[in-house]
Amino acid sequence: MKKFLIIILILLICPAGFAQKTVEKISLQEALDIALENNIDYQASKMNIDKAINTVKASNRLQNPEINTFFNIGEIGKGEPQAAGLSEKIEIAKRDARKKLAQSNLKLEKQNLDYVKFDLKMDVREAYVNLVATKEILNVLEQRRKLLNDLLAIAKKRVQADEVEEIDVIQTEIALDQLVIQVNTQKANVKSAMYNFNKAINANNTGILYDAEDDNFSDKDDFIALLSPKPLAKIPSFEAIKESSLKNRYDIKIAEQQIDVAKKNLVYVSRQRVPDIELQGGYSFITRAMSDSGRAVSGAFAGANIVNIPLFYAYKPEIQNAKTEITQAELHYMSVKNKAVNDLNSAYEKFVTAKINLNYYNDNLIKNSKDMIRVAQKNYANGKASLTTLIVMEQSYRSIVAGYTYALADYYNCWIEFLREVNSENFDLDEESI
Repeated sequence: MKKFLIIILILLICPAGFAQKTVEKISLQEALDIALENNIDYQASKMNIDKAINTVKASNRLQNPEINTFFNIGEIGKGEPQAAGLSEKIEIAKRDARKKLAQSNLKLEKQNLDYVKFDLKMDVREAYVNLVATKEILNVLEQRRKLLNDLLAIAKKRVQADEVEEIDVIQTEIALDQLVIQVNTQKANVKSAMYNFNKAINANNTGILYDAEDDNFSDKDDFIALLSPKPLAKIPSFEAIKESSLKNRYDIKIAEQQIDVAKKNLVYVSRQRVPDIELQGGYSFITRAMSDSGRAVSGAFAGANIVNIPLFYAYKPEIQNAKTEITQAELHYMSVKNKAVNDLNSAYEKFVTAKINLNYYNDNLIKNSKDMIRVAQKNYANGKASLTTLIVMEQSYRSIVAGYTYALADYYNCWIEFLREVNSENFDLDEESI
């Protein structure tokens, strides 16, 4: 019975122990480095390069030889030679086309991997910013709770001094209770954002849970830490960045390479109609028993055949399909380019708007809202304002602070979206504006 209880206790304790993870705080740059080093999906994608390289090697192959034998058995073998030798098929105009097709596919796989790498970095950056933003909102709510606690203390003192009715205390306590729900919800949002951050990194390390090093956007001027330009940076016109950006987009480069692959595939398929040559050679002999002269005779033989003559089948369906694939690749390229212009335009407008909104918070709302809440608190403490007025002012102030946090997060995310569309993680606004 005692052993049974011990086993049950171990089973109850062990799952909790296995579920615990070490939380490690990392910077954005560290998160990017970890993701590139350990992201499972990215590691799997890198294997496509090895496969494509092996395909290039295989495409350069020579055909394996065949061993041939020919023996006459019985009376028919008298005076006739027996033979054993090799035959080798020589491909005409196929090997080079096959190799160029494989090399084109290898280049395509490398471009796909570059796109996967870039997209991974953008995902990590976005998840990092969203995690910091949720923690910032939690900080805002915690600050609001502190303010309400201070307000509750003031209200209690004024009730004791018979300056206000007890309803002020009750009203403040209700506001605090409502705030607790918001805080609990936001704590859950922080955990969810942390798991999304780890999902983006997707490292094969079950013992570590990564957290953003930054707990808030407290240092508003440190945009470099989040790899973003300062809000006051000058933005070049859309036309000034469109052409250069379109040249650098991975999806457009990939679409171009797909056309090249389709064209080289047409060449390879067309070359299948070219006949091949088969060379033969070997050793021939007649045994003494089968020889008309009564003695053993030996020698050699050589021969050549033309094979794969496109007489009954000329590979017309395969060639037609290859031509269709070129047309499809060209249409896909046009579609990708057209969509890229619209996506880039949309991302550009969003970033410009986010920049304007953030600067408006910096220039007007934040300073004015701080002055407003300071005056409101002072007036309530001196009996010049009601509690209702102060609570309304406090809610307005915290709403502005939360809005500013959302504006910051939106600014960072719009910048990341803009980078996605220009397909450059180090886009320099100053250089582009020159």
